[in-house]
Amino acid sequence: MVQMRVDGGEPEVNLSRAEARLAEAKAKGADIAVLPETLDLGWTHPSALSGADAIPDGAACQRLRNAARRHGLLVAAGLTERSGDRVFNSAVLVDADGEVVLHHRKLNELEIGHDCYDQGDRLGVVETRLGVIGVMICADAFVRGQVVARTLGLMGAQVILSPSAWAVPADHDPVREPYGGLWRDNYGPVARDFRLWIAGVSNVGPITGGPWEGRQCIGCSLLVGPEGRPVVEAPYGRDAEALLLATITPEARPARGDGWEDLWQPR
Repeated sequence: MVQMRVDGGEPEVNLSRAEARLAEAKAKGADIAVLPETLDLGWTHPSALSGADAIPDGAACQRLRNAARRHGLLVAAGLTERSGDRVFNSAVLVDADGEVVLHHRKLNELEIGHDCYDQGDRLGVVETRLGVIGVMICADAFVRGQVVARTLGLMGAQVILSPSAWAVPADHDPVREPYGGLWRDNYGPVARDFRLWIAGVSNVGPITGGPWEGRQCIGCSLLVGPEGRPVVEAPYGRDAEALLLATITPEARPARGDGWEDLWQPR
């Protein structure tokens, strides 16, 4: 779980930072690394409209593909995607051969992001050497009834990876108002009902442009296990860069039968 700083509108800085963190993750024995949402340009930064690039062959995606191939890692990462005249808040899963094996476009973008990003149009899972993996992005997790995450569970996901950008007002007091309840409340029931793992990985650093300029991304990246409880919780803070490692064991998907349909319902 790569909780790294993302600087708005600075793709070269951000991608170089991501490449260094991937090398570090590999050196520490990781098989898969998860990077934050829109790590190239920063979430809702105005540069999205001019700086977005293609997937899978744009420069930003190619750099991540090369890093995955170089280190023999699976890499999940959020990128700002241009497709024709449209811009998407997207995420990819790249395999250890450097191939994009899963490509997601965010479905539940907050209203303040609508001027930057078009509506997502896809959701999927893929079978990898590490198990069946699904990808969502940040606020996809708290669609009413957790329908995005539950759909990934119904599609057979054993692990859900969620590049994220978790932000608070500049004057937020984490002692008076601890951060993270929203994610625990939405990850936990889905992880427990489907016996799967969910990893949400946020960036850190100030938001320097767009509708939330002045807010801070504060990390708190979270891994929830099949019991529905947090297994790893990353530190809080605009400067709280961290590389967190965990060992997970994907469980078999639930057998179809009585009660299968109940998994749609929030508990």
